[in-house]
Amino acid sequence: MEDLLVGKYMSEYPISVKPDVSLKEAIDFMADNRFATLIVMEEEGTTPLGILTEREILHQIASGADWKGKKIGDITLRQFVSVTPDTTVLGAARLMISKRARVLVFADGDKLVGTITASDMLKAFSQTKKSPPLEDVVSKKVYHCPYDTSILDASKLMEEKNIGSILVERDSEFGIFTQRDLVRALSKDARLSDQVGTYSSFPLVTAKMGTSATEAAAIMASQSIKRLGLTEGVSIAGIVTARDLVDAFQAAKP
Repeated sequence: MEDLLVGKYMSEYPISVKPDVSLKEAIDFMADNRFATLIVMEEEGTTPLGILTEREILHQIASGADWKGKKIGDITLRQFVSVTPDTTVLGAARLMISKRARVLVFADGDKLVGTITASDMLKAFSQTKKSPPLEDVVSKKVYHCPYDTSILDASKLMEEKNIGSILVERDSEFGIFTQRDLVRALSKDARLSDQVGTYSSFPLVTAKMGTSATEAAAIMASQSIKRLGLTEGVSIAGIVTARDLVDAFQAAKP
């Protein structure tokens, strides 16, 4: 893993947006292009002010703020850590986890050339023979709500519990509502009183508890998802995210 460099796995040509753009415009753009983040900067070539993520959008909704009347510059943005293309992916992963931040890639000192996300890191780690266990990183406290719960109430629960998704019950089946689903719902002008189940993904994709990080990453990549349910028998015993997998890999012993 020490030979994998950020420059080979980063996403190039990052999209930036000015702080005077409306939050609604940003949400629509993120939903249309399936972006989880937007880099915010005053002018091209300047130092970014921060990053707009789905998490900040969730906070606006859960807080009851008049989000439709806000500009990006009105809200608190996610901070970032800087790396260079010749930083190892392992080093970038450790920064992501320890700083709880997004990672931007700069060349020549201050030229923004890319981003490297948890998904990018997993692509890199999949090239290795490492397959760490998930026991230390999986979230075993699983929160869920009925299908007819409102989008607002589901968002408030996600914000209160500091989670990026919530399971949604429909009869004896589980689906999942994520921060990305919230962005998608807002872009379609959903009412916050609408049923959260309408915008959830069914059924929840699962694997057995005890699945290795490499196996989980392969399932998530094949399904184009960032969260995987883990089962014990017929019960959902945990949730693992792409970021959790990065945590498992960066903590693995050489």
